[in-house]
Amino acid sequence: MRIYLRTTPNDVIVPFDYQQKIVGTIHKWLGNNEIHDKISLYSFSWLLGGNMIVDKGYNFSKGATLFISFYENKYLKVLIDTILSDPKMFCGLSVKEVTFEREPAFTEEPAFFRLATPIFIKRLIEENGKKEQKFYFYDDRESNDLITETLKHKMREAGLPDDGTLKVEFDLSYMNKKKKLVTIHGIKNKASMCPVIIHGRPESKLFAWTVGLGNGTGISLGAVI
Repeated sequence: MRIYLRTTPNDVIVPFDYQQKIVGTIHKWLGNNEIHDKISLYSFSWLLGGNMIVDKGYNFSKGATLFISFYENKYLKVLIDTILSDPKMFCGLSVKEVTFEREPAFTEEPAFFRLATPIFIKRLIEENGKKEQKFYFYDDRESNDLITETLKHKMREAGLPDDGTLKVEFDLSYMNKKKKLVTIHGIKNKASMCPVIIHGRPESKLFAWTVGLGNGTGISLGAVI
């Protein structure tokens, strides 16, 4: 299930690396529960509707919108109940409206997904006796398999049946694909801004639409629309 939040205007400039503030706000609304230690079966967008102020940040003079999706609806219920009593976010943004989005009706046909936030792919590998993080992008030949692998792992965690037809691939025909630098919790990483095509069962596509793709969906990466 997915909800959209509409906010009041900000009263101070929203910093460029505000994504960690969204993470903190969502966890504040969720309170103490087991989700903090579990694999992220949820995703959320960045703030939409703002104007960039050069060298400073963003201004949302008419308020901002963002969406939050959870595979387990019970967490959305907790989120909504808390928002009603504590709508404050950060930088003067405060939730003034919550709406539900109808889930898409997917078919067996390949589905095209645009990105709300960049897809981040990483793996811990060992080279020369040392373990280090390696990052992958839309133009790496391993990337499609790695995104598919992560999505299948999340499906198993959610208790869903294996989908042997599931395959996620970057749409390399997209003209405006790019690598984007993302800073979260002071750490700078590059991720891919490139739409994807998903093959598989309708249930698998809906799961991807809900929980996002790649690594870091719990810190605002990999959300799709």
